[in-house]
Amino acid sequence: MTLKIAVENASGETLSSIEAADRAVLTYHAEYQPGDRIRFAVPRPGYYRVRVDDVVAESLVYLTGDGFAFTVPFDDAAIPYNPKAFKGDLHLVSLRAASDEEANAYGNLALNPIDQHDEPGVYPHASANAETRNEPVFFARNAIDGVTANASHGLWPFATWGNDSRDDAEITVEFGRPVDLDEIVLVTRADFPHDNWWTQVDLTFSNGETRTVHMEKSDQPHRFPVDAKGVTWVKVGNLVKADDPSPWAALVQLEAYGRNA
Repeated sequence: MTLKIAVENASGETLSSIEAADRAVLTYHAEYQPGDRIRFAVPRPGYYRVRVDDVVAESLVYLTGDGFAFTVPFDDAAIPYNPKAFKGDLHLVSLRAASDEEANAYGNLALNPIDQHDEPGVYPHASANAETRNEPVFFARNAIDGVTANASHGLWPFATWGNDSRDDAEITVEFGRPVDLDEIVLVTRADFPHDNWWTQVDLTFSNGETRTVHMEKSDQPHRFPVDAKGVTWVKVGNLVKADDPSPWAALVQLEAYGRNA
């Protein structure tokens, strides 16, 4: 088995790379430039642990292909990340296959700090039919990055999924394989009085089941037991806001607890 990490510039030229049989660790001694990508290559689809930066949490991801590219964020795209991430002239990147114990462990199967807006084949993956002003600080991927701070809005650590105040807005988390879920947790933004809140939403699963759940004004996680077997995605939609003057309500985190089916 060969694992490979490469840093490429906007023209596709390789700036630094490393290959390894068991665990690939790349130290990149240069400042990133706009358009740079970190490319990860794996021998086969499966579960891998990936670190794109030393201050971004390592991710357990399920890959359906032979790798993917992570685009180093700049300008607005960098706002949802820790401001220390991808800075300076020394960077640590790593890649290894996940153990069977890691791949099959019980946990939050929606968690993916390295999810990207338009990179297919890397799961879990979040997408939505509405994102406020199409700004990265409101992209769906922010709702599965593991950052649960919800007392404000805007710069990291307060990035959210913003639904552009649309009542028909929906956010979907795809797992890339069948999973069994027993709990959904929603962390909503609680920057009151700037924020409104949702009194109810629908949880819909790939098996066709839909459950309406109710929430209240709170800065604490909203926990909902479920029995969703063999599902490949979960969707949150039919958002009903409270009778409050603020037009803004936002989702900080969508967590889906369970294990592989």
